[in-house]
Amino acid sequence: MNAPHRVALAVANIRKTFPIRLGMFRAPLTLTALDDISFSVDEGETVGIVGESGSGKSTLGRCILHLVQPDSGKIEFYGQELTHLSKEEMRQWRQDIQVIFQDPLASLNPRLAVGDIITDPLRSFFPGMKRNERRARALRMMDEVGLLPEMINRYPHEFSGGQAQRIGIARALITEPKLIICDEPVSALDVSIQAQILNLLARLKEEFKLTLIFISHDLSVVRHVSDRILVLYLGRVVESAPAGDLYASPKHPYTRALLTAVPIADPKKARERTIEGLVGEIPSPINPPSGCHFRTRCPYAIDECARVRPPLDSAGEGREVACIRWKEIDALGMAAATRRPEEVEAALQ
Repeated sequence: MNAPHRVALAVANIRKTFPIRLGMFRAPLTLTALDDISFSVDEGETVGIVGESGSGKSTLGRCILHLVQPDSGKIEFYGQELTHLSKEEMRQWRQDIQVIFQDPLASLNPRLAVGDIITDPLRSFFPGMKRNERRARALRMMDEVGLLPEMINRYPHEFSGGQAQRIGIARALITEPKLIICDEPVSALDVSIQAQILNLLARLKEEFKLTLIFISHDLSVVRHVSDRILVLYLGRVVESAPAGDLYASPKHPYTRALLTAVPIADPKKARERTIEGLVGEIPSPINPPSGCHFRTRCPYAIDECARVRPPLDSAGEGREVACIRWKEIDALGMAAATRRPEEVEAALQ
């Protein structure tokens, strides 16, 4: 009999807005970054969070890290609510929640040697630890991420982007955290280096029994590391599913469009597949569309989509989708992308 899953992180109804000031004599506008986000992450699980720029992915990560305060909602880490903790109270939990940043070189202090960068969290959380103990732990972490011992006295400018990201990973691991938030950790790296970092994260997850939240705009990247995927659009979750199920059978029109846009290495398969393109640009989060936020770009939208905010509807076996027509669209299959809009609409009647 399998042991019950233990919830590491529970996010409930998180909403975050930012005021936008346009001048001294004009009323400020409101940018809605997150709009009623709820999900949970089991211990040892990797949850991927994907969406275009402006979908709220990084803001969600910052709310979990307590770097920005949500307007409403609740965030629990192993049963401890973090949302309303003071900075000093939150500091006690930062040892267990670490982050890997998008730009590896920008996240490293150029004035510190690698050994000092990696052990900086130890000086904060374990002030009584001796220098030789910190150095020994730094060398161990460097070995874990594939950095040579003689690199410990070098400075960030002496490293490539991939090596700098390994330093960032070592720094995140040094406190032996339970949860690591990976905020676009490979987007600034070459494709060949991306694969190395992804393989490294997968190995470290198993070795250190980590729970990961992997934020990315690239579905092809998230596919290789995630157990479950949340798709965000304009601050809302539009689909949530186990990774394999989402790639095999996307339910939401936005997810379908994102997946058909992922490049395929095989030219023959690339020519044979259909592209379910998106119309226009992502709307402004300052003035999002009514009802379903995706309706202005959706090839299946009807008048009701402008009036009704679609709830996350159960699609079976741990899947949820926010679309009032997902069952009809799903019955058409991905081949619907090759049809003209009037043909698709006729099939949906």
